[in-house]
Amino acid sequence: MTQTTVHRLSVSGMSCAGCVKTVEDALLAVTGVTEATVNFAEHTADVTGEVSGDDLVQAIIRAGYNAAVMQGVEDEQQKEAEEMAYYRRLLLKAAVAGVIGVPLFISGITIGMPPLAENQMFWLFIGAASLFALIFSGGHFFTGAWKSFLSHNANMDTLIALGTGSAWLYSMIITLSPQLVPVEVQHVYFEAAAIIIALINFGSALEMRARGKTSEAIKRLIGLQPKTARVVRNGQEMDVPIEDVGLDETLRVRPGEKIAVDGIIIDGHSSIDESMLTGEPMAVNKQQGDEVAAGTINAQGTFLFKATRIGKDTALARIIEMVRKAQNTKPAIGRLVDKVASVFVPVVLIIAVLTAMVWFNFGPEPRVSFTMVATMTVLIIACPCALGLATPISIMVGVGKAAEYGVLIRNGDALQTAGRITTIVLDKTGTVTEGKPTVTALVTNNIDENELLKMAASIETGSEHPLAQAIISAAQEKQLGLYSAENFQAVAGQGVQASVEGKKVLFGNDKLMHANQIDIGAMKQRAQALATEAQTPMYLAIDHQIAGIVAVSDPVKQDSKTAIDRFHQLGLKVVMLTGDNAATANAVANKVGIDEVIAEVMPQDKADKVAALQARGDVVAMVGDGINDAPALARANVGFAIGTGTDVAIESADVTLMRGSLHGVSDAIAISKATVRNIKQNLFGAFIYNTLGIPIAAGILFPFTGMLLNPVIAGAAMAMSSVTVVSNANRLRLFKTGH
Repeated sequence: MTQTTVHRLSVSGMSCAGCVKTVEDALLAVTGVTEATVNFAEHTADVTGEVSGDDLVQAIIRAGYNAAVMQGVEDEQQKEAEEMAYYRRLLLKAAVAGVIGVPLFISGITIGMPPLAENQMFWLFIGAASLFALIFSGGHFFTGAWKSFLSHNANMDTLIALGTGSAWLYSMIITLSPQLVPVEVQHVYFEAAAIIIALINFGSALEMRARGKTSEAIKRLIGLQPKTARVVRNGQEMDVPIEDVGLDETLRVRPGEKIAVDGIIIDGHSSIDESMLTGEPMAVNKQQGDEVAAGTINAQGTFLFKATRIGKDTALARIIEMVRKAQNTKPAIGRLVDKVASVFVPVVLIIAVLTAMVWFNFGPEPRVSFTMVATMTVLIIACPCALGLATPISIMVGVGKAAEYGVLIRNGDALQTAGRITTIVLDKTGTVTEGKPTVTALVTNNIDENELLKMAASIETGSEHPLAQAIISAAQEKQLGLYSAENFQAVAGQGVQASVEGKKVLFGNDKLMHANQIDIGAMKQRAQALATEAQTPMYLAIDHQIAGIVAVSDPVKQDSKTAIDRFHQLGLKVVMLTGDNAATANAVANKVGIDEVIAEVMPQDKADKVAALQARGDVVAMVGDGINDAPALARANVGFAIGTGTDVAIESADVTLMRGSLHGVSDAIAISKATVRNIKQNLFGAFIYNTLGIPIAAGILFPFTGMLLNPVIAGAAMAMSSVTVVSNANRLRLFKTGH
């Protein structure tokens, strides 16, 4: 039996963007596959479905390519080693073909070459040498083209094999039987075939080298994982491989060491550098009871901690997986390019045939020679490698750059959309504020303050509301023993009710009081005054009589105002969407400069409020804690989940902010804009290159200039176009958000 899972495959043999669609179609045709995404830049595929890895590999092989299932860090390292070996092979192939072709090319344009008819043995030797170059240095193009032909496809290999193969075959026929054509047409293209193979191999090697730099974010994250851990077993400390660490084991961390797995400190304290996970440069003080994350660095102090997450469950492992998945996803613009690329090569083949027909039927003498040059040049220059790399290479760098800032982007669509946001919707508690409320005022009515707090804390023991813990903590600090609450009931958007010591107790906002016909007139003015000071007042009623108010305040984060100022500088409208009362929400909004407040909203209604903003034409980003706000996060054009350390709501939003700062949203928007701009630059370059290159190669300028593009120049241009695209994408690695 198989179950729904995600398989990561290494795919070899893909030579252009057209291959991406072929491999994806082959994978999607496998029974049980629900989703398949191929990354041409990484030569990998992510496949989701109820299917085995072996079935996927066989499907790719039948499509004319090779594949292997990747299962862990070791496979990634093996893939990297194999790519480095392939890089060296490409350089060797380029050198061999260059040694054969370049001297011939230079001699031809300087001292000239010996006539064909009188020096047949010399030219046969040159033909044999260039054939060796085609087999040794270009054999993979011909085998790739053949596999592609057998699977009824056409790709870059097809174009190169046809171009160089026909050039060599034509040249050999002329060498063996020069009498077939007039003396003025007796020109061979052995050197062109060899140099084109050399240039394309050299360009592919440079492209691979540059591509390697794009995944440095992943490599750095993988590098954070320590290989060993110091565990305490039977009272003895010992170093063991990271794979041998079990749940609930006690581990020792010394100064300067990396933390091996996620856990909770049980003895000692320290400051920990979490910058590689959160983007936060300042070390964070940790003490007993605090969580620590794998991959972070213990700056000073030593402590013991209990392992709570190991292996693939650690925050670091989940982050690595999330970044990797995001790098393999395609935004809408990328999917469009793949569709274009899938028909590009067949269109080029048709153009090449039309070019040959036009030159052969209407071209000047020597027609055969002109036909050969123009057709070969069209085939060589049209390879859509740059087109296939334009989007994925930028996405890989952009997602990696975001990870450096503690911003985890789940997919390419979110990265593309973030740059178009017009309205930012913020939750209040834990997003604009610290999310660590404290009791700030107790207002009584015929009841003792301690009794008021004791009753409120007793009823809140059954509540999951963020303010409940603040009230319980305040009672514990005063060492007040709590009552037991019975028949507890939470009333959505209003508060809670229960029986405490035989009395009916209600605790919540004015809506709860009104719904139960409780007169709050004597307390209302005091509650409003507290609310205007950004405190949240909650009424307590005992047996239908108002007993008092417990006010809780949640301090505003230090950097919320500067972050919201950045939103305004970006031209964004900022809206606060909260379930808190209007007076408190407005007080917080005034402190930080929020444009619009939508208060007293039920949790289930938040998504509808987001939809209403979208209906008026806004592109909406929702920023929340990723749990209570899940429907609104899902409804927004881009959902941002605020999280800190290991408490990251990875599955609830399009983007997860590893630290609890709103600056991460501005960073994500800035990176999105830079990435989309980079993709457009790449696509413009690739499309312009092919759009202008093919007509020039076909000879459209010949009637005006009398010149045809040399196939060797076409080969160099084609090879360098991919290098240019990859180099441009790598500029993103130098991007800074300005914060």
